[in-house]
Amino acid sequence: MTVASDSRVADRVHHELREQIIAGDFPAGARLSVPALAERLGVSRSPVREAIVRLVHERLAREEPRRGAVVADVSHKALIAIYEVREVLEGLATRLAVENAGQRLIRTLVDVLREHEHAVSAVDLATASEADMTFHRLIREAADNAEVVRMLDDVQTQVRLAMRTTQVTGGPKLAVADHRAILTAMEAGDPAAAENAARAHIARLRTVLAEQAEGPR
Repeated sequence: MTVASDSRVADRVHHELREQIIAGDFPAGARLSVPALAERLGVSRSPVREAIVRLVHERLAREEPRRGAVVADVSHKALIAIYEVREVLEGLATRLAVENAGQRLIRTLVDVLREHEHAVSAVDLATASEADMTFHRLIREAADNAEVVRMLDDVQTQVRLAMRTTQVTGGPKLAVADHRAILTAMEAGDPAAAENAARAHIARLRTVLAEQAEGPR
């Protein structure tokens, strides 16, 4: 097998394991055994090792003494810290998107928001979640800043990992209202207002997480 084909196999294994971890097929703390995974996936051990190294780098897995790599988890405290960073980055990305993108982005966001709202009304939480993530992804890509995209992709990976066990929307209808406020500011071509709306959206979610950490009063 050539180096190129080895790399393609590692890419495929990494993608499969990544999606399975995020989907919850591997619970937090589950051991990622190279021999077992290689047999299960029908590949040699080398691409599995490479894929696991990538998962550790992405913080979807962690190395433990005498156990090797295990599936990572995200503590409530860590998730709140992630949302503190996310608030700043989403605000920046939204401001840059307004400054760099045109009406084509606005039209696409209108369609995504319409889909999001319809899914929430139909209590289709899977589609609503996908539309929610798409809305944010389109904005960060339109920011046209590779570093912002890289950092927000990392943040989003951690959020998706945490979502297996933590509800962070604080209400699907409120998420739609937040997105509508962001879109309204973007349609007006107001970078500062768009940034503030995006930051307010994430700040609200962070407040929900903090209240969950405190527990019932």
